[in-house]
Amino acid sequence: MSHRNARLTVHGRRLLVERVASGRPVAHVAAEMGVSRQTAHKWVARWRTEGPSGLHDRPSRPHRVPHRTPAGVEEQVCRLRTGRKLGPARIGPILGLPASTVHRILCRHGLNRLSFLDRPTGQVIRRYERRRPGELVHVDVKKLGRIPDGGGWRVLGRAACPDRRRTTGFDYVHSAVDDHTRIAYSEIHPDEKAATCAAFLHRAAAHFADLGITRIERVLTDNAWTYRKSTAWQHALADLGATGKRTRPYRPQTNGKVERFNRTLLDEWAYIRPYASNNERTAALADFLHTYNHHRCHTALGGAAPITRVNNPAGQYS
Repeated sequence: MSHRNARLTVHGRRLLVERVASGRPVAHVAAEMGVSRQTAHKWVARWRTEGPSGLHDRPSRPHRVPHRTPAGVEEQVCRLRTGRKLGPARIGPILGLPASTVHRILCRHGLNRLSFLDRPTGQVIRRYERRRPGELVHVDVKKLGRIPDGGGWRVLGRAACPDRRRTTGFDYVHSAVDDHTRIAYSEIHPDEKAATCAAFLHRAAAHFADLGITRIERVLTDNAWTYRKSTAWQHALADLGATGKRTRPYRPQTNGKVERFNRTLLDEWAYIRPYASNNERTAALADFLHTYNHHRCHTALGGAAPITRVNNPAGQYS
């Protein structure tokens, strides 16, 4: 495998075999290229047997592993992992395998972390990411109870709020998250009606355009009535030149980026501290969004903030 200090890259190997094919001695060409005769003979032999494809890097793993765990045993390990969520220390005694062997099997099949699995079903979570900003935007609404003036039970305690029936109503936090950059935009509204959702989509698109995401191609939502039946929502999509896409029923994983953003929204804004009033919590949303988009590191982006992907030159996205 080539590395940053390698003498020969694919281009260098091609140059080497061209010089040898022209009739020059292998030893002379190897000296010119700064490699040993054995290395030069190796690449010439690969080129003669495999053609130009033989000059590319290939994994160093052996073609045969006689002592590898049988496929049937590996299948049993995977079944115990996905079905019963057991770890290597538990699976090993059941199947008579060392825990280290079980761990290697789980790594080989991408099951070594439970976070890789959907916990209720045990299926491996398929993660995806669109290649460019604006290609797909996730939209969702989070319903939050309003905070009464003076604070709710989080401020006053359970004893001061014996009546658990809500009388203050609800806020509806509308959020849009770009799939590639993870840039988020949120607004708080008193409802989730069709006109509200359509107007929010227009403002979200304008916000993304200010950041450099000038075109939204597709919008992914859940199966709420507004997104399925509303003409206002369809007109908003048409105005943006975007197409709508909905998740399968009861499959929030498909819309997972905005669902995960909703969790962060609750942890780092809605419930991060006790608020004395609903207006105080509402006012704190703008600061949270700025921190999330410009300063908060995102593990899916290699620790970078979402805004860094918007500011990258075209063609530099990972």
